[in-house]
Parts: sequence; C-alpha cells; structure tokens
Amino acid sequence: MSTLRTFGSAAGAAAITGGLVLVATPATAADTATVSVLHAIPDTPVDVYADGERLIDDFQPGTLTDPLQLPAGSYDLAIFPADAADGSGAPLLSANGVAVPAGANATVVAHLKEDGTPVLTPFVNDTSAIPAGQARVTVRHTAAAPAVDVRAGGTPVVEGLTNPDEASLTVPAGTITADVVLAGTDTVAIGPADLTLAEGTSTIVYAWGNGDAGYELAVQTISGMHSMPTGVPGGSAGLVDQDGALPAVAALSVVGLVAAGAGALRLARTRG
Repeated sequence: MSTLRTFGSAAGAAAITGGLVLVATPATAADTATVSVLHAIPDTPVDVYADGERLIDDFQPGTLTDPLQLPAGSYDLAIFPADAADGSGAPLLSANGVAVPAGANATVVAHLKEDGTPVLTPFVNDTSAIPAGQARVTVRHTAAAPAVDVRAGGTPVVEGLTNPDEASLTVPAGTITADVVLAGTDTVAIGPADLTLAEGTSTIVYAWGNGDAGYELAVQTISGMHSMPTGVPGGSAGLVDQDGALPAVAALSVVGLVAAGAGALRLARTRG
C-alpha cells in the first residue's frame, strides 16, 4: 500500500530540457513570484541553490517546501547532493538564466523520468475561477514508470498518461477513492487513496517514485478559486469531466521556474 502524502500550495505545467526561457508581461522590480518545490526523487537528499546561494538545505524525498516568494528576475539554479560542501562539485541538475516572471504561481518538481533519469520539472498553476459546487483535479505522471491509467471508484478517468504529462478535470466537490494502474490493465501501482476535493479548490496529484523504492502519491492543494453560484449545482458520483474532455498538457524536462501571469505567455524550449 502506498503512502498518501498531502501538501499545500501548487502549480500548472511547462517543460524544458537544458534551460527554460519564459516571456511574459514585464514586471517592476518589486514584483514577486510564488514558488514551491516538491522533492520526488527517491533515496536522494539534496540541496537546492539559486545564483550560487543555498535556497533549500537537506531537502528530503517526499517533501514540499512552503511557498517561497521570489523577486521576479533571472536565476541560475542547481541541485547538489545534500552532503556536497557549499555546492561544490558537479550538480545533479542545473539550469542557467531561468526567468521568473512577476505573478507566477508555480511548483518545481525534482523527479525521475520513465527511464529513471533525474529531472527538475516546473509546473504552472491554473488559478482560474472554478464553477460553484465544483473542484479542479490535475493528475501528473512524474514516476519512473510506463503509461498509467488513473481510476476513480474503479473507473478509468484518465487513460494512457505518460511521464511527464498531466490531465485536468473539473468535478463535483466531494470525496473520491482513486488509484493508479498500469495503462490498460487492473494492475494497481499506487493506492487506493481517498481524496477530499473541496469546493473552489485545485487538487494536484503526483504519481512519483520507482520500482525499487516504491510508488507514492503526493497531493497538493490550492484554494480561493470559488465562483459566485448562479444556481443549484448538480452532483454525480465519481470523478467526472464536466466538459466531456480530458485535456492532457505536455509538461517537462530539466530545471526551471514557471510562469503564469497576467499577460500572454510564451514558452521556448532549449536543450543543453
């Protein structure tokens, strides 16, 4: 049985391999971004550095930082083994010139690709309003594993999700029982676990880990996205996409901090 870990403050999706360039609405020097970091690489405590200064010390697998308020700007990021003295030696992961736009709300996830290679992936929160009586659920595949299906109450609601993609749904608020199975099978990889989906919140579920250390779920929640009710919301059992679609947003590769903001957003991927 996998452990269900629950965290607060989350983010939406973007991808990179060697570096990340994000172009958004210009910001003043006083503007900040909200950034959380989830460590999802098994058995590997790390230190996280920004511009040569240690940002997070002895970061343990399965933990998420409190939201960090960072000034908008450009950062050189690196992750070192936790026992490396003052960030010496070669980093496990790094990216230079990472732009952090003003108003961003993001989570960066250190995790494994399907082949077991460590990567650092930035995800941008969808903080748009949610209809009255509803909640948003996003599932992200960040485990060293092949494609999976996500089930609610034993019924697949997301199928063929591959690392490092995501799928989002708008659903009735309530409690569901979810698990993760190998795609097209009933072979359970993670779960089952009960998820409480409060009205006006966005719940983001990560599948992470590997075959040796085991697979787990990490659950992040952001709130405050209520819409004013325009009628009596309907309800239904299970996890239901109210728009009849399961949008999967590609997301991922090495390091970066995100952007979501008030203006148009452009993502340019570069490979190092």
